[in-house]
Amino acid sequence: MAETGVALGFLEEAENWQLQSHQFPSKVGGKPAWLSQLDIPGLPELECGKCHLPTAFLMQVYAPITGQDRSFHRTLFVFCCKTPDCYSRNDSRCLKVFRSQLPRRNDFYPYNPPSDEDPNWTERDPCVHGSGVKLCKLCGCPGQKVCSKCHAVSYCSKEHQTIDWKHCHKKECCKQVPSSAVPSPFLFPELELVTEPEEHQKEESSQMVGDAQNNVECSSLVDDLAETELENMAMQETEDGKVFQKFKRRIASEPHQVLRYFRDGSPLWVSSEHVPVEKSIPHCSCGSSRIFEFQVMPQLLNDLKVDSTDASIDWGTLAVYTCADSCDQGNKYSSEFIWKQDFTEQK
Repeated sequence: MAETGVALGFLEEAENWQLQSHQFPSKVGGKPAWLSQLDIPGLPELECGKCHLPTAFLMQVYAPITGQDRSFHRTLFVFCCKTPDCYSRNDSRCLKVFRSQLPRRNDFYPYNPPSDEDPNWTERDPCVHGSGVKLCKLCGCPGQKVCSKCHAVSYCSKEHQTIDWKHCHKKECCKQVPSSAVPSPFLFPELELVTEPEEHQKEESSQMVGDAQNNVECSSLVDDLAETELENMAMQETEDGKVFQKFKRRIASEPHQVLRYFRDGSPLWVSSEHVPVEKSIPHCSCGSSRIFEFQVMPQLLNDLKVDSTDASIDWGTLAVYTCADSCDQGNKYSSEFIWKQDFTEQK
């Protein structure tokens, strides 16, 4: 069966060492495994555009560009706010995405690929990056605020210091005991993100039959509706219902996919509403246009255990757009663009 050019992402359990920066992982949750060890983004870059609280690390995708030396190592990092009220309909201000890339020969990693086995790996100090940058004990982002009692741990913000104090540091502070191995409730569950090619699927003829039956059932209502109302219903069915049906058919064979990677391709939208036009996607700071690279699927919400009927973070899909040239900005983490589309509200 032919491939579509799309790579599908799925979640798997992994050993701790496999999710560290020297393994160039793609992963969801936990703390970010930073690529470049300099100029790591911190506050205010990582704060939510609505509530201005620090965002949480959602996922990272290792996506080198073949044939482009400056992008031999390349990772995209996605962050999201954990405040449900910030998830206004089709509002992306609660989301952040950053790009980091390095040539094969760089100051941080060996020229040759890492070993598939690392029996000698030991866990590093969670508050100090390999480069010496102080990291927040709670979220793994740069943190310059130090616990005033023990001076042993750092935080990116007062909010994260308060959360960690209640979670575990109150019991550990100044007592010379190892940090708690229990993950903070602020972090999303940590899992490896693995990819495999998507294959073409035949359209199910039963779907066409079902659509025909629905049309017959609806025909009995014709005499009770004005012509303009019928036109509006038909338009809605054409523009939105068909888009959503296409979305469902496309993912039906692999319902557990949490990511679709298709650089310079097109997203699989969940609705005909709030689809960006070209001018909606801002150019990169280098002046180049941005192109679609990957999308985060709604299934991830269930895997992160935040998909509930109560107030929670939510999206239909998240589409990430990156610099078409994947421009070289040295060790700097480049801010890219993310677009949140929600499911159509039922009327």
